[in-house]
Amino acid sequence: MLDHLDLTKLIFGRLTWEAIPYHEPILIATFAVVVLGAAVVLGALTYFKVWGYLWREWFTSIDHKKIGVMYVILGIVMLLRGFADAIMMRLQQAIAFNGSEGYLPPHHYDQIFTAHGVIMIFFVAMPLVTGLMNFVVPLQIGARDVAFPFLNNFSFWMTLTGAVLVMASLFVGEFARTGWLAYPPLSGLAYSPDAGVDYYIWSLQIAGIGTLLSGVNLVVTILKMRAPGMGLMKMPVFTWTALCTNVLIVAAFPVLTAVLALLSLDRYVGTNFFSNDLGGNAMMYVNLIWIWGHPEVYILVLPVFGVFSEVVSTFSGKRLFGYSSMVYATVVITILSYLVWLHHFFTMGSGASVNSFFGITTMIISIPTGAKIFNWLFTMYRGRIRYEVPMLWTIGFMVTFVIGGMTGVLLAVPPADFVLHNSLFLIAHFHNVIIGGVLFGLMAGITFWFPKAFGFKLDPFWGKCSFWFWLVGFYFAFMPLYALGLMGVTRRLSRFEDPSLQIWFQVAAFGAFLIALGIACFLVQLVVSFMRREQLRDLTGDPWDARTLEWSTSSPPPAYNFAFTPVIHDNDAWYDMKKRGYVRPLEGFIPIHMPKNTGAGIILAGISFVFGFAMIWHMWLIAGVSFFALLVVAIGHTFNYKRDYHVGVDEVIRTEAARTRLLASNT
Repeated sequence: MLDHLDLTKLIFGRLTWEAIPYHEPILIATFAVVVLGAAVVLGALTYFKVWGYLWREWFTSIDHKKIGVMYVILGIVMLLRGFADAIMMRLQQAIAFNGSEGYLPPHHYDQIFTAHGVIMIFFVAMPLVTGLMNFVVPLQIGARDVAFPFLNNFSFWMTLTGAVLVMASLFVGEFARTGWLAYPPLSGLAYSPDAGVDYYIWSLQIAGIGTLLSGVNLVVTILKMRAPGMGLMKMPVFTWTALCTNVLIVAAFPVLTAVLALLSLDRYVGTNFFSNDLGGNAMMYVNLIWIWGHPEVYILVLPVFGVFSEVVSTFSGKRLFGYSSMVYATVVITILSYLVWLHHFFTMGSGASVNSFFGITTMIISIPTGAKIFNWLFTMYRGRIRYEVPMLWTIGFMVTFVIGGMTGVLLAVPPADFVLHNSLFLIAHFHNVIIGGVLFGLMAGITFWFPKAFGFKLDPFWGKCSFWFWLVGFYFAFMPLYALGLMGVTRRLSRFEDPSLQIWFQVAAFGAFLIALGIACFLVQLVVSFMRREQLRDLTGDPWDARTLEWSTSSPPPAYNFAFTPVIHDNDAWYDMKKRGYVRPLEGFIPIHMPKNTGAGIILAGISFVFGFAMIWHMWLIAGVSFFALLVVAIGHTFNYKRDYHVGVDEVIRTEAARTRLLASNT
């Protein structure tokens, strides 16, 4: 029989009261703010009695549009947390001179820069990109939903569960102190015996399942559910970039799953995959993580290339220049993204011939990327350009991203990389392409498709304020880091001895403050737009005079998207339909089968959180029970045959008639 001590250890593992960081005043204050904010939000939701509505219409929804919106909300919420880490780092580096220790102890600073990278990549950029693809792609290809609607709901809740696990590390235990890629041996038991690396592993494993399933879902949706007449070369460019992105996800994320599983075995079972003992090799981890990691960069940036293509065409009033070359460039980037991973570790002794190959392929991949820039410029040439907020983000991107691309080509030269590889120059380059490319594109996409999702535009004044604070703040924040990197200042340092460097870090901190104002303006824009939604509402369904199929539906679209399956004749589908004198039908409707909402996704994700938390703290009994519960709920869900409901003819007629009246009232 187990005695009391053994049973307690079996249930609670290594989780003790010492795991609560009550000795860290910054964390205690953060915990108090989070609890207070959560109490206010939960109290407001309870007071207005919206829990039932949220459960019925959102949490259990398998409507791709609502799931896309929830992904975007998750990304915005996590942006606040990830940027708070960035502000803390910049403030620490700006004051930690002349003998000052700053306000962050090294132990805490290391957690912050690790959490910042993990959150910004996995729980800000990925949810925002996935949210846009989820919302837009089925509408662009004329589908009523994605191929596997329940899987879509489950994918979102698994991604959210990974984010919640990362947030839990703030208040129970600590996060990894390894950097966002957790290289061994630093991530091994010898150097990281605490729970931080385990939080890293399980949050990414759980979120990675959601991302991988979402990738499978969207690939099948695009390949098998396009409207009649929409061949591959008639798909909108955003759908093309989404297809290539999700092919990369399906190919790359299993590698991340495998490498984290091997790291888990090293930590939990005592294997030696990534140690120098018993035939292991830490370089195997570095190769595997970057075979996932470099395609991940293109997983983030390819969809925003599609966003910019839609925006440039719309706000130049022209067909996109060089459609075929844009498609081919996207496919070439997708293929080449698998041939460049070793440029991330030129300095690790691979040899001159290997370094030369990967340096050349890295330079080659800049060619199709540059071709896209020229295509956008030629689209703008002699166009009737309207400087709306999405177009401002696009122009800001073109200037900023080119700078990041040039510094990337410089880093692709192995001798130059030997000097710059671990310096702040690399940090500036990476943020140059991720902020100037991915973030600017996501802001353009959110602004562009917001009226499609909610039926009213975002307030343009606050949108322009956000853009200018972001653009100017970026240059103040990261141009000094280029200079510091050329001076030889390495990354991940929390204090400095040379006082001549302080002014550079102070300028960078000022830039971070301007970016914070840009984020604040965006939040104000959302609030102001909601309050002024009647004035900002556009009844035409196409407030931008866009050219792709999603704008042929009302704003917001009904649950079933299209009462009649559209027939496509051109890659500018909506423009072509208007040119042909499209008239919305008022008869001939039939009942529509739509997927039924289900709570199984959120239940499975909740059990996954319990399982992940139990594995982190070695709570073996709870881990075993929760894993068994996962199997039971998953198998039980497969026997739920009542998954469809009918949208009756009367309801379709009412909805379509209302949409027609709205259109007629504005013509």
